[in-house]
Amino acid sequence: MTTLAAEASRRRTFAVIAHPDAGKSTLTEALALHAHVISEAGAVHGKAGRKATVSDWMEMEKDRGISIASSALQFDYQPQGHQGEPFVINLVDTPGHADFSEDTYRVLTAVDAAVMLVDGAKGLEPQTLKLFRVCKTNGIPIITVINKWDRPGKAPLELMDEIVSEIGLQPTPLYWPVGEAGDFRGLLRRGEDGVAEEFIRFERTAGGSTIAAETHLSPEEAEAEQGETWATAAEESELLSADSADHDQEMYLAGDTSPVIFASAMLNWGVHQILDTLCELAPPPAGRESDPKAIAASSSAIDEVREPTDAFAGVVFKVQAGMDAHHRDKLAFMRVVSGEFDRGMQVTHAQSGRSFSTKYALTVFGRTRNTVETAFPGDIVGLVNAGSLAPGDTIYAGRKVQFKPMPQFAPEHFRILRAKSLGKYKQFRKAIDQLAAEGVVQILRNDLRGDAAPVMAAVGPMQFEVMQARMANEYNVETVTEPIPYSVARRTDEESAQGLARQRGVEIFTRTDGALIALFGDKWKLSFIEKEHPEFTLETLVAD
Repeated sequence: MTTLAAEASRRRTFAVIAHPDAGKSTLTEALALHAHVISEAGAVHGKAGRKATVSDWMEMEKDRGISIASSALQFDYQPQGHQGEPFVINLVDTPGHADFSEDTYRVLTAVDAAVMLVDGAKGLEPQTLKLFRVCKTNGIPIITVINKWDRPGKAPLELMDEIVSEIGLQPTPLYWPVGEAGDFRGLLRRGEDGVAEEFIRFERTAGGSTIAAETHLSPEEAEAEQGETWATAAEESELLSADSADHDQEMYLAGDTSPVIFASAMLNWGVHQILDTLCELAPPPAGRESDPKAIAASSSAIDEVREPTDAFAGVVFKVQAGMDAHHRDKLAFMRVVSGEFDRGMQVTHAQSGRSFSTKYALTVFGRTRNTVETAFPGDIVGLVNAGSLAPGDTIYAGRKVQFKPMPQFAPEHFRILRAKSLGKYKQFRKAIDQLAAEGVVQILRNDLRGDAAPVMAAVGPMQFEVMQARMANEYNVETVTEPIPYSVARRTDEESAQGLARQRGVEIFTRTDGALIALFGDKWKLSFIEKEHPEFTLETLVAD
């Protein structure tokens, strides 16, 4: 195996997805703890008084105890009993709140697998269902973790039935809980045909801040120690096999089944089993197809597929500024798709055709930055002050390649944004341009309102709060917002815009990327205009 192929084969790049408060950031810390990257988990005292987790770097995240922005963490991990080089884990912690669905969607275009975190008491929740569908559409295989098993919750077989009925995914538990929710004794490791292979008992640690010690017992020892509780778990494990709930690797990679692990991220129980399972089962980096539209429009030769062992190519999935008050710079998070990335190499920006040097490249662990010299397929690299890059952009060396653009969600909320002080106008403009390029909100402008009163368009209203907080903290610009009487947006063209501008209850704007956007008072106004003027071009704002 070549060095490049070997490096790619030991990468595991995945995202953690879930409904808010399912424990994503806590799990992220627990995974880093078990990889010995940190010595003590941050989330140890419950949301009211907990330390901030390393993956939550924004002040609003620390204050509210939720993840608002995605955060990339990279570390080595050696599974128990694994011989050879350790695996390289690229873990992306995603926002759980529905207002930040667009950021999560971008992340899911850059990973090879996902961990779907389910609260054992609440089961599948709306945001979890949405994110599952995104994974299914993008062919991302899922490992399911039933979290918070140390707290009262649903019966384990009930949760398995819920996964089947709600999302049509066949759960295939690898580890089954010994003890009902709230009475978590440990894990039963399932073998062929659901036969219990061993009992893993965990020891509690102070506040769950350090790795929990494990004791491995044979089925006979477990039965002698746990009695009826063990017998119930063993019986349920065999019942699962009768229902075809045993792992099949091909069906997992095809997205038809999902391995399941029960855990408590807060207690650090079942955490290394999650990491071991990801290393063993999750797919390594694979080839990525070029955008068919780019192939059709290109006047030069372009690769239809970029394999991991081909020349270097990467895709930008997120742009973020303000991650560190000491570094007033902007990071473009790039997933390496193929080839070897070397810091300082000359690459080409596919969208513009321009060449630039990657002189400043970093790996990012929360707020911690380290210069990266070399990266391989699956790795996530932060390119510093690559001002021309935007989410969805492709950079490459050698033969041209251009991956599919990043979809944008249709905004449903709109507010006018103004600076409190006219003396801050220059900083106001700079902040808006940079934060819009990151995708914090979409910015709409027209001549009537001018540059001093742009309109923010967002999937959820909390994005407006993030926009204002970051403008104040990072650019020293205090702002106010005002309502605007629109609730529906559509993309249009020059010809249709002229006719739409003459309609009552419609206003035309230009988005930062140059797209013409028509705003309507409500869906009934839109429906009326579509019926009366079928000649108008009106497209949804979700890219195909």
